[in-house]
Amino acid sequence: MDLSKYPAEPFRIKSVEPVKMNTREEREEIIKKAGYNTFLIDSEDVYIDLLTDSGTNAMSDRQWAGLMVGDEAYAGSRNFKKLEKTIEEVMGFPYVVPTHQGRGAENILSRIAIKPGQYVPGNMYFTTTRYHQEANGGIFVDVIRDEAHDAALNVPFKGDIDLEKLENLIKEKGPENIAYVCLAVTVNLAGGQPVSMANMRAVRELTNKYGIKVFYDATRFAENAYFIKEQEEGYQDKTIAEIVKEMFSYADGATMSGKKDGIVNMGGFLALRDEDLLIKARELVVVFEGMPSYGGMTGRDMEAFAIGLKESLQFEYIQHRILQVRYLGDRLKEAGIPIVEPIGGHGVFIDARRFCPHLDQEQFPAQALAANLYLESGVRAMERGIVSAGRDPKTGENRKPKLETVRLTIPRRVYTYRHMDVVADAIIRLYERREQIKGLRFVYEPPALRFFTARFEEID
Repeated sequence: MDLSKYPAEPFRIKSVEPVKMNTREEREEIIKKAGYNTFLIDSEDVYIDLLTDSGTNAMSDRQWAGLMVGDEAYAGSRNFKKLEKTIEEVMGFPYVVPTHQGRGAENILSRIAIKPGQYVPGNMYFTTTRYHQEANGGIFVDVIRDEAHDAALNVPFKGDIDLEKLENLIKEKGPENIAYVCLAVTVNLAGGQPVSMANMRAVRELTNKYGIKVFYDATRFAENAYFIKEQEEGYQDKTIAEIVKEMFSYADGATMSGKKDGIVNMGGFLALRDEDLLIKARELVVVFEGMPSYGGMTGRDMEAFAIGLKESLQFEYIQHRILQVRYLGDRLKEAGIPIVEPIGGHGVFIDARRFCPHLDQEQFPAQALAANLYLESGVRAMERGIVSAGRDPKTGENRKPKLETVRLTIPRRVYTYRHMDVVADAIIRLYERREQIKGLRFVYEPPALRFFTARFEEID
C-alpha cells in the first residue's frame, strides 16, 4: 500500500482519554448481555468505537475556548446570533430554527411541510427521517439511482437522484401530492455516497418546473463538497466554501445534525428561505425543543457549532477526514474483504451478504457480523440492513433492502491510522473464519426504530 496517498493528521493531540481492552471471555459475556446488539454495549467496554460519527467528534481548541463565552440567556443569546450569521454565510439561508439535533429539525419540517397522503421522494431512506415523514402522514419513495443499491459497483456519485424516477412519480401522483424532495448530501445508507453538483442543479430545474420545494439533509455537506472538488469536472480549482455555497443555492432549506460536519457533540437546525414556513417552524420549536433562540442547545453549544461549521470547510481538515476513511477501506479491499464501493465519506460499509453468504437475510447477517466483530476485537460497529429497515407498516413483513451492511463509522479527529490498522486486522481475521458466524433471531423487538433497542440470540 502506498502510504504517501494518505496525509498525516493535520492536528496535534492536547488531551487523551484512556481506553481499555477487555479479554475475549469478558467480551463474550458482554455481547450476550447486550442481546447481540452493539447499541446496548456500555461505552467503557468498547476499545475502538465506530458505532457512529454522530456527536463523537473531538472539538478543536478554538471550539473549547468558545464554550467559555456561552451566553445562556433564555432569549436573545448572542451565540445564536453568531450561529445564524455563520449559517447564512456558509450556506446562504436567511432563516434558522435551532434544534437539539438533526431529528428535531426533521420532526418540525415534516409537521409543517407534509399533508397526510403526500409523497416524499428522496435519495434512499434514513431511519429517523423516514419515521418523521411517515408519522406525519407522508409516504416515502426512493428515487435514488439504481446503482446505489449495488454494493460492488464502483461508480462516482452513487447518491444522485434518478431524474426519470422523480419526474415519473410527479406525473403519476400529481405535483400537488408531492410534499417536497428530500435530498441527502451525502447518502448515509448507500455507504456515504455523494451527490454531484450537476444532479443538484438538475433536481432544482425539474422541481421548479412543477413548483415543488427541495430540502437537503445537510448533515455531511462538507464531505459531499470534497467529493465534488475531487471528482466533478470544473470544480478542482474551487474552494470547499465556494462549492458548499453553490450546493445550497439549489435548495429551499435544509435540516442538519451538527453532530457530524458541525464537529460538535450536540446540536442541529432547520434552515429556510420561506418566511411563512419560518413562522410555522418557530411555533413548533417552542413546543418540542425550546425558545427560537436556542431550540434545545445551550449558548456554548451554539458557539462551538458556529466555529465547527467554519472548520469543516478547511481543506486540510476535510481531505484528511475523507482519506482516513479511504485508508481503512483500501486496507480491506487489498485483503479481499467485500465492501460497498466506492468508499464513502464518513465510514466503510462491509457488504454482509458477501461476507456471510451462508446466512439468509432473515437471519440478520449484518447484525451477526457486527456482534462478532466486537467479540473478535472490542471494535464496535453497527448494522445497516434488514434490522434498520424495519417492518412495512401495512403488511408487518420485514423490509428487505438490497444493501445489507455493517457500518464502520469514523469519528472526526479522534482516531489515528494505527487505530484503522487494528480495525482492519480484526476484520481480516474474522473473514478467514466467516463460516463460523451464526445467524440471529429476535428475542425482543420494539415497534419502531428497532435497531436501537432490539435483542437477539444466536441460531444454533
